[in-house]
Amino acid sequence: MAPRSGRQLRITGHGYTADIASVGATLRALTFHGRDLVVPFDADEVRPAYRGVTLAPWPNRIVDGRYRFAGVEHQLALTEPARAQALHGLLAWVEFEDRLVLDDRVALAAVIEPQIGYPFRVEVEVEYRLEADGLRQTVTARNIGADAAPWGTGPHPYLVAGPGRVDDWTLALPASEVLTVTPDRLSPVAVEPVTEHPEWDFREARPIGDVFIDHAFTELARTDGIAEVHLVTPAGTGVGLAWDEGCPWVQVHTADTPAVPATHRIGLAVEPMTCPPDAFNSGVDLVTLEPDATHAASWRIFAV
Repeated sequence: MAPRSGRQLRITGHGYTADIASVGATLRALTFHGRDLVVPFDADEVRPAYRGVTLAPWPNRIVDGRYRFAGVEHQLALTEPARAQALHGLLAWVEFEDRLVLDDRVALAAVIEPQIGYPFRVEVEVEYRLEADGLRQTVTARNIGADAAPWGTGPHPYLVAGPGRVDDWTLALPASEVLTVTPDRLSPVAVEPVTEHPEWDFREARPIGDVFIDHAFTELARTDGIAEVHLVTPAGTGVGLAWDEGCPWVQVHTADTPAVPATHRIGLAVEPMTCPPDAFNSGVDLVTLEPDATHAASWRIFAV
């Protein structure tokens, strides 16, 4: 009988080991010379808190699960009941099939079938590849339906710098704007300069401390088109995540679960995104995937 998280695929190379679970094309664990770079979970565990899942055909939230596309109103299932939002797409609990399995590279694929709220057919391939500079994940969508489809994607790793918790680590986040949200439902409000919200200004690396973050950031400073987030311990070891201009947004979350001390602030979610929260309504950076068209986005996790 398969574990609860699906078939298990392990790839190794360059000091890295990644465990991929077939349900949700999930990064279940990632280590560098035995050191955790993401918060792992057990193979026979129902994935907690979307750890490592592939987000598609939208990342983050669609407010009220409602949107209008090509003149048609759609209503999605509210998969975040407490906030009455449609959260993190449609592939989180879908079994992916193997497309390629090598020692240092795997590719998995699944099809989003037409359904209530998303009557489009999109094939999604997720590749994980270990390289000298870390683990690269690439998500490629192909519209295999007859109608144009709205599309967005991103990952959901919880990064681990080393011993301790989020409060103990130093964050470098090269974003000059933040998307403010409502405190109750985390619905988008407005994009504002981080200078107006200094608690979320990490352009100069500094300890996170007790700051709460569950926000999308944009206007990212880049070097040769690449943005990088670094998370390090007081000893200087840590983890980084890098991505190109295909993801103009990044969601950051301090994983606050005060009612569950065992998981409270044990990792920092860093999620490059092709579009911001509720892009199906705002249209900001939303991809319109025409029939037979493809779209690819990638990012890389690496040891510091």
